[in-house]
Formats: sequence, structure tokens, C-alpha cells
Amino acid sequence: MSDDDDIPGGKTETAEQDGLEGADPMALKEMSEAGYRVLSEDDDEPQSKTASDLEAVFDVPVRVSAVLGHSRMPVADLLKMSSGTVLELDRKVGEAIDIYVNDRLVARGEVVLVDEKLGVTMTEIIKTDR
Repeated sequence: MSDDDDIPGGKTETAEQDGLEGADPMALKEMSEAGYRVLSEDDDEPQSKTASDLEAVFDVPVRVSAVLGHSRMPVADLLKMSSGTVLELDRKVGEAIDIYVNDRLVARGEVVLVDEKLGVTMTEIIKTDR
């Protein structure tokens, strides 16, 4: 029976097979908590992930951008703009906006008004292959 047969949809290797024999037990624990499937020789199944496993990254800052649309213009026209100038974008009213996290498209959504402030509600999560 191969390693692929042990866990549906994935390959799991023991520390020895992965070249981690003799590795620091704390390092293996950290790898496991980070989402790697680390098995010891006597384990039958990988450790399951829980929300508490992500606790270490809760305070990591990320940049979230909601892109309403794009426009292209010469610098001369840009310099002529003032407060109240209407800028035509490449999207229609009601069309979904793109939501980026650290410059990676992760979702699409709609602009909403919450307590007189603009917000975004996600309507579609974008899954990409890495």
C-alpha cells in the first residue's frame, strides 16, 4: 500500500521519508501547527487542523484592497482633476468589485452602506492553484 492510499486526496510522508529524521521535536511540532502533515513512525493519521493552530498569524498585518474599477488617462488630464471631478471607470454600476489581499485576488463582492460608511460584502471566493 502506498502513502497515497493512507489519506484520501493527498500524500503523507513520515519525518524519515521527508528527510527530517533526527529533526528537533519542537520544529516538527511547529511545522505541524503551521499546517504541514508531519507523521512520526508510529502515527497512523495526521494531526487535524483547528482554528487555534492559526493563532500565531492572527496579528500579522495584511493589505486588503477593494477595487471598484480602473481608468486610463494622460498625466495632463490627471493634473486637471479637482474635487468633485467625475472619473469614468471600466465597470458598470452594480457589477462585482475585486477584493485583493496583499495584491492577490481572493474574492469578489458588492459595495454596501453600513451605518453611513461604505463597506464590502464578499459574494464569491476565488480559489487559485498555487
